[in-house]
Amino acid sequence: MTTSMTLPLWYDLHVHLRQGENMSVYIQAQLDMGCAGVLAMPNTKPPVGKVLESDPVDGYWSIENYMGQIMDAGGTAFKSVITPLYLTKDTSAEMIKNGAASGMLKACKYYPPHGTTNADHGSPLAGFIDNGVFQAMSDAGVVLCIHGEEHGTTGVDYFDADHNAEKNFYLNEMPALRAAFPDLKIVCEHITTKEAVSFVKSSSDNIAATVTPQHLLYTVGHLVQGLKYHLYCLPLVKFDADRDAIRNAVTDPDNTKFFAGTDSAPHTTKATPCGCAAGCFTGGVAPQLYAQAFEEAGLDLNDTHAQKSFEKFLCLNGPQFYGLDIPEETFTLMRVESDVETLQCGSESVTPLPLGLGMNTIAWSIKRS
Repeated sequence: MTTSMTLPLWYDLHVHLRQGENMSVYIQAQLDMGCAGVLAMPNTKPPVGKVLESDPVDGYWSIENYMGQIMDAGGTAFKSVITPLYLTKDTSAEMIKNGAASGMLKACKYYPPHGTTNADHGSPLAGFIDNGVFQAMSDAGVVLCIHGEEHGTTGVDYFDADHNAEKNFYLNEMPALRAAFPDLKIVCEHITTKEAVSFVKSSSDNIAATVTPQHLLYTVGHLVQGLKYHLYCLPLVKFDADRDAIRNAVTDPDNTKFFAGTDSAPHTTKATPCGCAAGCFTGGVAPQLYAQAFEEAGLDLNDTHAQKSFEKFLCLNGPQFYGLDIPEETFTLMRVESDVETLQCGSESVTPLPLGLGMNTIAWSIKRS
């Protein structure tokens, strides 16, 4: 029997739309897989480091500006687009207060300095605790989207069998942040460790997490066996115990705190002479990969209870946390094999993750209603 799930259009609450002429192609890839809206990352060049064009700081795009670019590239087809403010050394409590009052500011993004692609403008977490930025966000109901890794660590603290940058962050820095600002809404983005899962589960309802397809499907063994660089993303995929903890969290029938955010990151050049660009591209195929991950976690998606757990994770929990409307429009996921093709962007191309791992087909397909 062919499994078929008809679901509300879903929100990808962590995605990179980049900038320039390829943006329209990346937006279409989101629409093609049933996205009603997106949370579009602000690590552009220059970064989206102010809310309003009138904010008195130089060297940044504003949310006003970047939202205009998204709309011009086809973003008007979305029901909702959120662009977080990139937190930099120039972010002030006054900027937060005024931005929230304007209606333009819904979320802010913390990047560990130099911690991932275009994170050069990131600033240490302690600065925002001390300068009133996090308090202003808490007061205004602005969500903190956090890339939860310690920065400036040694190699052994960054990643080994006992320590890694994310584990250290969720054991040390996040409990202190939660205690200092108990009412601050926080999304722990693209979590990869059992410690991050435990932190979110032990927190109140104002703290939630996004999970990517790759962190549900793969471990570091998949990455290093043959150096499959299309699986290279930050935070890195981790170990089997971490993947199990994340799978258990998202498939729990009572899950309300874990939801979909693909961190889909298109790179027209993935491998470079000085290293590998961080990010997996899952535009066009993310719901299919999430369904694969749920089944690999042991759920039978022929079962209506399992389908409800999947719907919560993909379609319901995220918009409920961000206060977005659940769409009436639907799409259908079917367990029918489909081809995976390179995404063409004019003379350039982007390789979707399955294709980068040598898979020309995937087990699921999408039909837009």
